[in-house]
Amino acid sequence: MRVLRAIATLAAGVIWVTCASGAQSSLVLEAKVPLGQVKGRIDHLAVDVARQRLFVAELGNDTVGVVDLAHHAVLRTLSGLHEPQGIGYEPTTDTLYVANAGDGAVQLFQGSDLSPLGRLELGDDADNVRIDPKSHRVIVGYGKGALAVIDPVSREKIGEIKLKGHPESFQITADGSQGFVNVPDAHEIAAVNFGQSEQAGPWSTQELRANYPMTLDAAGSRVHVVFRHPATLAAFDMGSGKKLYSIDTCGDSDDVFFDSKRSKIYVSCGEGFIEVIADQGNHYAKEAKLATVSGARTALFVPELDRYFLAVRASGQEPAAIWIFKPGP
Repeated sequence: MRVLRAIATLAAGVIWVTCASGAQSSLVLEAKVPLGQVKGRIDHLAVDVARQRLFVAELGNDTVGVVDLAHHAVLRTLSGLHEPQGIGYEPTTDTLYVANAGDGAVQLFQGSDLSPLGRLELGDDADNVRIDPKSHRVIVGYGKGALAVIDPVSREKIGEIKLKGHPESFQITADGSQGFVNVPDAHEIAAVNFGQSEQAGPWSTQELRANYPMTLDAAGSRVHVVFRHPATLAAFDMGSGKKLYSIDTCGDSDDVFFDSKRSKIYVSCGEGFIEVIADQGNHYAKEAKLATVSGARTALFVPELDRYFLAVRASGQEPAAIWIFKPGP
């Protein structure tokens, strides 16, 4: 039986390095969708759930790939971008937002036919994009320390929140009142009050450095953050900012997601691994470690589809692709 399981795993294209539970139940590879002639770094992903389309920020290619998830194929490619890295889809106005590192602009596209709608000039290094789940405002991290607030109807910048350094990953609570922002240059996590459009207070990261990925556990009132130096996953109390518990993880992570259905955390690492870590409420427990491809460090977990998408850059004999995983029961 063990031999048969090993053969099946290799056939799927994923090596299970460790699995504390002894069962291959955490993530199962369903498909690999080739992205075509895409070279260089791939950054963040976004999804249009209704149309089952995945948007891929192909930073090194100056393009955005549009993947048809129903047919596991590239639908089209958007060009004319400048190092696209952040990307977000706002469904109430059917608008795709693409943030560019190269020229600091946010470019807008109509969701129905992906025709250009215009651009907003933020000035420098436009990065992560998030959609406020309540107000539907579009929030973009950029520059040497700010979050731009964009009105989804007028599609204009209506405000900004100053920070002490360039914002990396940030998350917004379901009611839209609070946000939490990784600010690695300042060695802190910024707690933001969106109602007052200001930073409410910083949380020191102390000995931990290079905090890039972040995810929230709303029910547990936890902010989960991955640090690169040393490679660590840490849980912080959402109210006080107190560090609660931590565990070592894989290196060069750029995305992390909390699966509330299973109380599991998925960490994607450029070191060439995905780690699956169970959150036990007062400690972490490692469940599995999957070998992927060096440089594959960005991903997206979509609860509505119950799928985990990993962006794999072209490397050696491995073409650029999106690997689609189904979480276990």
